[in-house]
Amino acid sequence: MWLGSFMDRRATLARAPADSTSLGERSWYTYDREWLAPGEADQALETLLEELDYEARELVVFGKRVMQPRLMGWAGELGYRYSGQVLEPRPFHPLLATWGERLSAECGVPFNHVVINYYRNGHDNVGMHADDEPELGYEPVIASVSLGVTRKFVLQHKKNRKRKRHIRLQHGSLLVMGGTFQHRWRHAVPKQPANEGARLNLTYRLLHGPPGWRTPLPT
Repeated sequence: MWLGSFMDRRATLARAPADSTSLGERSWYTYDREWLAPGEADQALETLLEELDYEARELVVFGKRVMQPRLMGWAGELGYRYSGQVLEPRPFHPLLATWGERLSAECGVPFNHVVINYYRNGHDNVGMHADDEPELGYEPVIASVSLGVTRKFVLQHKKNRKRKRHIRLQHGSLLVMGGTFQHRWRHAVPKQPANEGARLNLTYRLLHGPPGWRTPLPT
């Protein structure tokens, strides 16, 4: 689904869009507050909350298994491994497939996997991390669609932790991260206890191979 040659993908991922925000060191992101029209975003949130299966999943943190403070859904032809667990292949809901095709065309990346994080309220969160699994390739482009209540998205440089930014991810918005973003920066959605609304975050990505895949060495 939406696949091209490996060398074509490498060439595509190296280029930053003209409207991107540079973080230095070839890290960049773009943010479109109105990727979806308000009515389309409302309908999508209702549909995905009703029709997708969400699970409470375990994470391995410092050798211990803990429950994630959010629920998860996903879809893709390949399994995806992160934090000591594997998300097995799962078919695409029609809406997820439609958005995957649209995002692939807009970003120039043949996305073939999506992870959906379901934040039930302001206590649900995700800690500082980077989406830098080997299966994502050298400089992955990740497209993140937000639905529901606005939440703060915090960026922190991996080597200089005083370098921070935050973005308010709004209902119907699209954040795209690329270049060396995942290798230079970490990101999080912190707790906001006063915020009681639900939120879905859909992160589209390109998996180059199954769990254990590594970038081929030059010949």
